[in-house]
Amino acid sequence: MAQLKKLNGFAFTQNDDFGYRGNNGPSHWASSYSYCAGELQSPIDIEENEVKPIRLTPLVFKGFQSIPKSMTLINNGHTVKLEIHGSPQPTLSGGPLTGSYIFSQLHFHWGANDSFGSEDLINNRSFPMELHMVFYKKEYGDVNLATNFKDGLCVVSVFYEVYNFNNTAYSEIVEHLDSVREPYSKKTLKSFLTLDDLLPSNKHLYYTYNGSLTTPPCYEVVTWLNFKEPIPLSHFQMAKFRKLKSIDGQLTDNFRPVQPLGNRTILFNVGERPIQAKHYDEYNVDEYQGDSAAKMTSPYYLLLIIVCFKIR
Repeated sequence: MAQLKKLNGFAFTQNDDFGYRGNNGPSHWASSYSYCAGELQSPIDIEENEVKPIRLTPLVFKGFQSIPKSMTLINNGHTVKLEIHGSPQPTLSGGPLTGSYIFSQLHFHWGANDSFGSEDLINNRSFPMELHMVFYKKEYGDVNLATNFKDGLCVVSVFYEVYNFNNTAYSEIVEHLDSVREPYSKKTLKSFLTLDDLLPSNKHLYYTYNGSLTTPPCYEVVTWLNFKEPIPLSHFQMAKFRKLKSIDGQLTDNFRPVQPLGNRTILFNVGERPIQAKHYDEYNVDEYQGDSAAKMTSPYYLLLIIVCFKIR
């Protein structure tokens, strides 16, 4: 039961024994949560010249375009979380995942200004905000039990960039943030969006690695999927997140510093087939069963064959 109780901090019930500043900040987490000192911790700095390009089977997003029955926004004092209600819950499979993963919740991490705030970095670059969609493996029954297995959870990560226009897909979420400004407040809403609305259009390009929860208890049970394409938000929309409150005051800088990569390999999925041949040729892509045939029948190779035939 102790393990399940600790997980409640991640599941975002009220839990004040960790924070992001002072004596309960990230540098002190390991004194209470030993896993936070592990060797497979998240977040990390994804250095693009060190990743291994690969072609994985396509991700399968089931139920992501369905509008749920209702949803609840929650300020848990550490972040703002969105839960959706209705059956069945969306599922994710394919790619590096073995089996089906059920959606649990999503939440955000952001900084005090538009120059930083994400947890994972790309080439040591921080983004102003990062979305985490949390899934648990179906065969394990629920998100708590899934943390007992190294493949128990999957977290989908999306980065944000600031532009001069509002992202209408996020308008409803942003407008309702005032309803959960105070810590431990929540608001149940009529459904107004789908999970697919919150994801980038390009779902083929992503980084994946084995890591951990980025909050205590820091269990090393997460397969991370970090989409390469960031999503635009306006300065106004970003500023609304910074008006939320924690028990310590303004709710900002709720991100953990990057952790050592160690001996882990970061894979970069380059897509089911090349979008543009010149981009694809830049990658030294590992080939897998069935991929060679697909590659040889791509428009690029057909064009090459035609050109060679005409020359002869």
